[in-house]
Amino acid sequence: MPPARKRARARSYDSAKIRTAVLAQFGHVQDAVGTLTPEQLALPTRLGDWTVRELAAHITLNVGAVARKVALPEPRAVEVALLDWPFTTAERADEINEDTHALAEATRDLGALYERTATGLAAALAAASDDRLVQARMGAMRLGDHLVTRTVELVVHTDDLNAAVPALAVPYDRQALAACVRLLADALAVKAPGGSVEVRIPPYAVVQCVEGPRHTRGTPPNVVETDPLTWVRLATGRAGWAEALDAAQVSASGERADLSGLLPLLG
Repeated sequence: MPPARKRARARSYDSAKIRTAVLAQFGHVQDAVGTLTPEQLALPTRLGDWTVRELAAHITLNVGAVARKVALPEPRAVEVALLDWPFTTAERADEINEDTHALAEATRDLGALYERTATGLAAALAAASDDRLVQARMGAMRLGDHLVTRTVELVVHTDDLNAAVPALAVPYDRQALAACVRLLADALAVKAPGGSVEVRIPPYAVVQCVEGPRHTRGTPPNVVETDPLTWVRLATGRAGWAEALDAAQVSASGERADLSGLLPLLG
């Protein structure tokens, strides 16, 4: 692991807001999935060979893991810090794909699966503190940190669901979107530490990154600005840098303001 990642400190997240956000965003997805027709469930997604059915099952896999992990014996020590997590996701892609297909094939009633997941999640959050360690796929984490990563998973896959079935228009919980944007922005600063470029994602995040002269006063010479969902798509490979620039979804000024070589952040 690069030294910069070891030194980086994660920002503070409000525990109560994160817990509420995870429950709220999962509730939005649950409501939407409950309306899907067999034809819509069979639609393709932008996630390889996954259909909407696989995507819907995968979301419960991500969120239901919280309850499953809280029920297991507590690990002895933290193995993955919050700001390390974005750089570990690609390592388990094949395993996650296999588990997702298996769950989708084994599930006849998505509504019942979502109900069980929601009930288990609420019970786990009521029973465990943020400092309780859980064994995540990538290593042992604090529950509080793991829940922040769930906001990323939920927001990203809500966007995938909306892209596959635009008529759903699943809403984004404001706190879930904020936490997702902030963690991905902080991950950029970890990947490219420095102070020569200011990345603005109003109203949720501003970070400085990329080696070079540090900005201290006035307007920075290198500025990137975009909206929250475009940032999420760029950071996770759902959108390309050049295409976002051409569509005026990103503004970039200054000779160092090209982030194409740093994105995506998640595999």
